[in-house]
Amino acid sequence: MMDHLGINCGDWAASQEFYDKVLGVLGYTRQLDHGVAIGYGRDGHPAFWIADLAAGDAKEQSNREVHIAFQADSPESVQTFFRTALALGAEPLHEPRLWPEYHPNYYGAFVRDPDGNNVEAVFHGGGPAQ
Repeated sequence: MMDHLGINCGDWAASQEFYDKVLGVLGYTRQLDHGVAIGYGRDGHPAFWIADLAAGDAKEQSNREVHIAFQADSPESVQTFFRTALALGAEPLHEPRLWPEYHPNYYGAFVRDPDGNNVEAVFHGGGPAQ
C-alpha cells in the first residue's frame, strides 16, 4: 500500500542528525541524499524522506504538508487515481507522467488532498504502452 512518506523539516541540521541516529538503530540508512532531501530505508528503497523546509518549493509555510505516496499496480491505476481525485475536488499538482529524475520507470501523479497534503500514486514499472 504505502510506497514512501515525506516530511519537511524546519531545522535541517538537527533533523538530519535526529533521523540518522534514530533510524540507524532500527537498521535504516540513507539510501539517497540530494542535499535538500534525504531518503531513508533499506535495500536501495528510500521509504521515508525528509526535506529542508528552507530549500526550493518548501520555503512557503503553505508547503509544509506531508507527502504520502501509494503504490499503484499499473500506469492505468495511476491515471484512474488522478481522475478520481480531481472528480472529488482535489487540486492537481502533477499530471500522470514519467519522472526519470527519480528513476527511469517511475510513473506517478500528484494531487493535494482536502487538508492540503501532497498525495501521490506511483507505479515503478514505467508508463503506459505507446
